[in-house]
Amino acid sequence: MDTAVRTRTTGGGRGVLEGAFALLDALRRHGGEAGVTGLAAACGMPKSTAHRLLEQLVALEAVERRGPRYRLGAQLYRLGQAWQPHPGLRVAGRLPLHRLRAATGGSVLLAVLREERALTVCSVPGRVEPLVPVRDGEAFPLDTALGKALRGPVRGGAVLDREEVVAGVCCAALPVRSPAGAVVGAVAAMVEAGQRLEVVAGRVAEAASAVTRALARAGMEVRA
Repeated sequence: MDTAVRTRTTGGGRGVLEGAFALLDALRRHGGEAGVTGLAAACGMPKSTAHRLLEQLVALEAVERRGPRYRLGAQLYRLGQAWQPHPGLRVAGRLPLHRLRAATGGSVLLAVLREERALTVCSVPGRVEPLVPVRDGEAFPLDTALGKALRGPVRGGAVLDREEVVAGVCCAALPVRSPAGAVVGAVAAMVEAGQRLEVVAGRVAEAASAVTRALARAGMEVRA
């Protein structure tokens, strides 16, 4: 690492890169847009330091300025889209998720296990959106149906949640496996209470199987 980058600080001993990433994460937590005062407070750094770092991020297109407020920029989005939790997983999940959303009306998502959380990598909002918003990049605890599916269900079949986490919302989740059989993700559908969860679970199983098959096809194309 370059010595200048390593030794320069943003105040309080924090490195420049650490400070920049703290601001980016604070923007994410603020819904993607915020003012310099709120961001500086959220990161525990002087306002002048936050402003300087934000302007540097603007020059790199990682952040955009809109009047007195800042938001995440296009370059950061492009870089994020290049991240692959498992080769081909996000592409493999797109069509099955849209079909699952059409079949259930629920909010559907594909997640991977990251840092003891279920990290959403592909999602399609549904009718329960006001109660449980789903967004790419959002994380869920491992004690949810989604988290349990990622760790591998104890019994066969889908992991079901009957309003155990959020009142009025039920969930069915199943793991997605690589061609070698390893769990590389999980598909979940969150629906309104009152729907037949066993039927929803069947649709989730179809989606998870479709993602698994797409991963296998992609692997065969790469080997060919």
